[in-house]
Amino acid sequence: MADNKNARMPKGPGGPKGPGPRGGGKPKNPLRIIGRLLTYLGPWKWLILLVVVLVLTSSLAGVFGTFQLKGIFNSLEPLIGAENPDFSGFLQSLATMAVIYVVGVLATYAYNRIMIHVSTGVMHRLRTDMFKNLQGLPLRYFDSRTHGETMSRFTNDTDTLREMISNGLPNFISSTTTVLGVFVMMCVLSWHLTLLVLLMLGIMFLVLKSVGGRSAKGFSECQKQIAVLMGNMEEMVDGQKVVKAFCREEKAIEGFCRANEDMRVASTFANTYANVLMPIMGNLAYAHYALTAMAGAMFFLFGWIGDIGTIAAFLQYTRNFSNPITQMSQQMNSVFAALAGAERIFELLDEEGEVDDGYVTLVNAREDENGALVECEERTGIWAWRHPHEDGSLTYTRLRGDVRFENVDFAYDPEKPVLRGISLYAEPGQKIAFVGSTGAGKTTITNLINRFYDVPDGKIRYDGININKIKKADLRRSLGMVLQDTHLFSGTVMDNIRYGRLSATDEECVAAARLAGADTFIRHLSDGYNTYLTGDGESLSQGQRQLLAIARAAVANPPVLILDEATSSIDTRTEALVERGMDSLMHGRTVFVIAHRLSTVRNSDAIMVLEKGEIIERGNHEELLSQKGKYYQLYAGMFELD
Repeated sequence: MADNKNARMPKGPGGPKGPGPRGGGKPKNPLRIIGRLLTYLGPWKWLILLVVVLVLTSSLAGVFGTFQLKGIFNSLEPLIGAENPDFSGFLQSLATMAVIYVVGVLATYAYNRIMIHVSTGVMHRLRTDMFKNLQGLPLRYFDSRTHGETMSRFTNDTDTLREMISNGLPNFISSTTTVLGVFVMMCVLSWHLTLLVLLMLGIMFLVLKSVGGRSAKGFSECQKQIAVLMGNMEEMVDGQKVVKAFCREEKAIEGFCRANEDMRVASTFANTYANVLMPIMGNLAYAHYALTAMAGAMFFLFGWIGDIGTIAAFLQYTRNFSNPITQMSQQMNSVFAALAGAERIFELLDEEGEVDDGYVTLVNAREDENGALVECEERTGIWAWRHPHEDGSLTYTRLRGDVRFENVDFAYDPEKPVLRGISLYAEPGQKIAFVGSTGAGKTTITNLINRFYDVPDGKIRYDGININKIKKADLRRSLGMVLQDTHLFSGTVMDNIRYGRLSATDEECVAAARLAGADTFIRHLSDGYNTYLTGDGESLSQGQRQLLAIARAAVANPPVLILDEATSSIDTRTEALVERGMDSLMHGRTVFVIAHRLSTVRNSDAIMVLEKGEIIERGNHEELLSQKGKYYQLYAGMFELD
C-alpha cells in the first residue's frame, strides 16, 4: 500500500529490520512451557501412561537381561573339563535372557509406534491452534514481522518439538531408567566396583555440564537463525521480479550470504560441541571399562568378588552405564532446542487477536405492511443493522452505505501521525476519490473504514452508527475491496471469483466476470472458468489478475466499494471496458477510489486532495481545476497522479 509504507509500525522481533525472533539461549521459563505442553498431551494421557510403562519395561528388560550374564558364566564354569556336563542351568539362564530381551524389543516397538501417533496428533492440534489464532491477529502483527519468520514457527519449530516428543522424551525416560537400574544392579553385584563408577560418574557430569551446556545454547541459537534465514529467502523469492528489474542480484546474494553465514556460525558452534561430546564420553567409557576390568581382576584375586560371572555382568553394566548418560546429554540438547521452539510457538498463540467489542450486527430484513424493517432468515436483498440498546430494545437501520469521518486523527506510530483532523462524508451512491502523493494517507483512510485499525481520536459513522459499535465481521461483509496488490488462491478461476461470496452460483460468478470485463479472457484460458491457478495466478498477467479481483468484489455485491488503485495494472483499452462494467457495479453504491489515473478520478462526485495526512482541497474535477491549487498543478503537469 503505497501511501503508508513509511508510516508503518517499527519492526519488532522477527521483522526484517528488528533483532530477529527470540529463541537464542535457553527458554526463559522451561517449567511453564513444559506445563503448557502437558495440556496439549492431555487427550493422549492414557496412551502416554502406557508409553511410560512400556519404556520402563524396555529399559528394565535390558538391565535384567544383562544380569543373566552372571548366571550364564557361573553355570558354565563347573562344566569346563567335566566328563558328563549338565547344560540345563546354562540353557535355563540363556532362555531367561532371550525371553527378557524379546519382551524388551516388543515394548520398544510398541512405544515407538504409539509415540508417533501421539506426536503427530499434538502437532496437528498445535498447528491448528496457531493457524486459528493467526487468522484473528490484527494487521499490526503482520506489519512487524516477515512472513518467513512466521512460517518458521509452523515448520522448523513444530518439527523440532515433534522430534522431541516422539523420540527425545521416550529416549530420555529410557536412558534415565537404564542408568538408575544399572546403578542399582552394580551395587547389588559389587559395592567396591561401584565406588569406581561413582568417581567416573562425577567426571562425566563435569564434562556434560561444560560441553553439553554450550551445545544446548548453540542449538537454541540455530532455531533463531533458521527463522531469520527463512524470512530472508521468503522476501527474496516473493520479490524476485523487483530484484531483477533493479539488477540487485548481487545485493540479494550479499544479504542471503550474511544470513546464511550467521546460520553457519550458529550451526558450527552447536554441532562442534555436540560432535565432540560423543568421542569424549566414548573415551571416558573405554577408560572406565579398562579400569573396571583391572579392578575387578584384583578384587577377585583378593577375594572381594567371589565369582567370574559377577565381573562379566559388571563389565557389561559398565558399557550400559556410560552410553545412556551420553544419550541423555544429546537428548538434553534437543530438549532445549525444542523448548525454545515451543516458546516461540506459544508466543504466537499468546498474541492478542483483534479487539472486537462491537454489538451491532448485519441481518437480512424485509419490510412489513407498514414499511418497517423486520428481521428474517431468508436472503431478501435488503440488509439492516441490528442495534440492541441498553434498555433491551432493538432498532433496525437499513444498510445504505452512508459513511462519514468526523475529525479523525490516526498514527501507526504515536510519534508519526498519518491523518490529522480528517472530516468528510460519502452519501449513498456517491463516488469519492482520494488523490495525493505517496504517504499522504489515502490507503490509511480505507483501512480505517474496514476497521483494520481502530480510530483513537474522532469518529467514523456508517449509516449513522459509530463503526466501533459494529462487529468487524459484519462491517467487512458490507464492504467490497479491490486492492492494488491482488492475491489469487490455489484453485480454479471460478473458485477465486466465488471467494467474494461463497454462496454465489456459477451463473452469478460468470455475470460478475462479465461486469468486470474478465469473461472474454477467461473463456480463452485452457479450461475456461475451470482453469486451475497456482502460485498466486502466476500464469496470468497482472491486469488479468486484477480483473479477477474486481470480479470477486462484484460477486460480493456490497453496498460500499473500496478501489485502491484497482485499475493501475490494466492497459488503457482494457480500463475503458472495465469502467463501463464498473459504472454498472457502482450504481447505487458508495464508492471510495484511490487512483493514479485522472481518467478514473475525473467523474467522481467529490475529489479529496491529501497532503501530509490532511485534506487540503476538495470538490469535483471542474471545481478543483478552477481553484488552480495542488490538483490543478498535478493535472497540468502530469496526467497521472502519484
